[in-house]
Amino acid sequence: MGNTSPTAAPHPNEAYDAIVVGAGLAGLVAAHELSLAGKRVLILDQENRANLGGQAFWSLGGLFLVDSPEQRRLGVHDSLDLARQDWATSAGFDREDDHWPRQWAEAYLEFAAGDKRRYLHDLGLRLTPIVGWAERGGSGASEHGNSVPRFHLTWGTGPEVVRVFREPVERAETAGLVTMGFRHRVDELIVDNGGSGSGSGDGASVVGVRGRRLAPSHTGRGVESNREELDGFELRAPAVIVTSGGIGHNFELMRKFWPAERLGEFPQTMLAGVPAHVDGRMLAIAEEAGASLINRDRIWAYTEGIENWNPVWPNHGIRIIPGPSSLWFDAEGNRFPAPNYPGFDTNRTMKTILSTGHDYSWFVLNESIIRKEFALSGSEQNPDITKKDWRLTLDRARSSDAPGPVEAFKKFGSDFVVADTTEELVAGMNERSRGPVIDHDHLVDQIIERDRQMDHSFSKDAQVQAIHNARNYLGDKIVRVQKPHKILDPAHGPLIAVRLSLLSRKTLGGLETNLDAQVIGADGTPITGLYAAGEVTGFGGGGMHGYNALEGTFLGGCIFSGMRAGRAVVGTAGAVAGGAGAESGVSDVDQVGQ
Repeated sequence: MGNTSPTAAPHPNEAYDAIVVGAGLAGLVAAHELSLAGKRVLILDQENRANLGGQAFWSLGGLFLVDSPEQRRLGVHDSLDLARQDWATSAGFDREDDHWPRQWAEAYLEFAAGDKRRYLHDLGLRLTPIVGWAERGGSGASEHGNSVPRFHLTWGTGPEVVRVFREPVERAETAGLVTMGFRHRVDELIVDNGGSGSGSGDGASVVGVRGRRLAPSHTGRGVESNREELDGFELRAPAVIVTSGGIGHNFELMRKFWPAERLGEFPQTMLAGVPAHVDGRMLAIAEEAGASLINRDRIWAYTEGIENWNPVWPNHGIRIIPGPSSLWFDAEGNRFPAPNYPGFDTNRTMKTILSTGHDYSWFVLNESIIRKEFALSGSEQNPDITKKDWRLTLDRARSSDAPGPVEAFKKFGSDFVVADTTEELVAGMNERSRGPVIDHDHLVDQIIERDRQMDHSFSKDAQVQAIHNARNYLGDKIVRVQKPHKILDPAHGPLIAVRLSLLSRKTLGGLETNLDAQVIGADGTPITGLYAAGEVTGFGGGGMHGYNALEGTFLGGCIFSGMRAGRAVVGTAGAVAGGAGAESGVSDVDQVGQ
């Protein structure tokens, strides 16, 4: 099976039990569950085989788990109740449309605290021993954020998450249960208005898809492909599962639904954190077939984007996953107020950045901090873990240098300034300005004010307090958080500044679905034959994250919703872990967000 070889068109007279639209992670999971039950599955995707697994392949492979053995070994005391509290305060469910998202959130939390780890372990997936503390949130117990570390890093990162589902699906393909239809772009869902099912109130049901076959593409994974049309196709099955992903590279759609009243005006400059094929086309196509779309203004973009010096797709950006020690300044050189610290509260900091009238900001740090605290999101930016090489991983942890990919960005990245003096640093920042001129003395005075707090083992500076708190966690102390010190101490130099742009990534709203992954119609009833999973559903229900994500929940949302969709189609949705409360939609389900 060559990565870019053309695939023969699926035959219209073949009998398929289900058509899966989208060959990303959720689609693979759904196909895996269907093939386990002996069902015949057709997977359609507008890209070539090289892109099998979709955006998940490019991910760091973080998985949200609750009360795991990895947490317990590090002395982290987690619980389902604490996770429910964190999720509820972060999600902020406040709409009538949040009926199904609430239930998906509860069912997912029970999965994350229950069978999720075993389910993935049985497929061959393994985790690294250090649990990350992502999205730490605000300063109060009742505010957004993770109270404890829950970000479990896959040994093998995103490609490994894809592999454990790709391989059984490819075996099913060899056995004749799965057919791959690459370069097949779906343009329409076929609706039969004479069906006998409940439909969307009038007996309508979805019975297949129509679209255009695209010319072969021999581009590598993530590289923008041609859109030359060859001919049309029409394919039918009793079930269609939409797993086509989000809108992260469709800036027109992002701008249309961007919550300006909540986050600020849509930025003039935004980097793309996902490939060009992440276009959101299937949302409008499903809506045309009668589907309900909800929570479209819930968009998850990052504040720590840097331009990829070695891009794969157009406008390619990479996210810095920072430790807590870098000082964060706006475009004019003003330090952000608490709790706008690196890695704490994405949406709050997004709003703070955009409130300045500019669409970028600055990290100011030094060599000691970048060596230990800078990680770059993405499988390709973490070759030691992606390749599952323990020797390289241990060398990286023990090294006095920054990881190789970080060093490459320091050397070649257009957003990085490395300087021996504050004068050189500020001059470099102003050369990269998109408008404001930073005053040298004002910036340095703020750094000195912070540095004076380092003369003692205690501090009134809330960010310094957060650093001490982070180092009380063994995982952060070992691999993630540098020992507190003065930024301007020459022993820790040179000085570094990094220009941060906003970065598109995930869609937290979309197709409304019930707990069996059936797409809800405009009249509030399920559309017969139409299912959906993954990011196109806001990772479940039409937005199970609410307004904020706790991180490590995107891959898990694709896995959980894809699993439920596949099992629902074969009539085994009740076998999914989660208990009667998760299935009935009452009692325990309603605990999240109440």
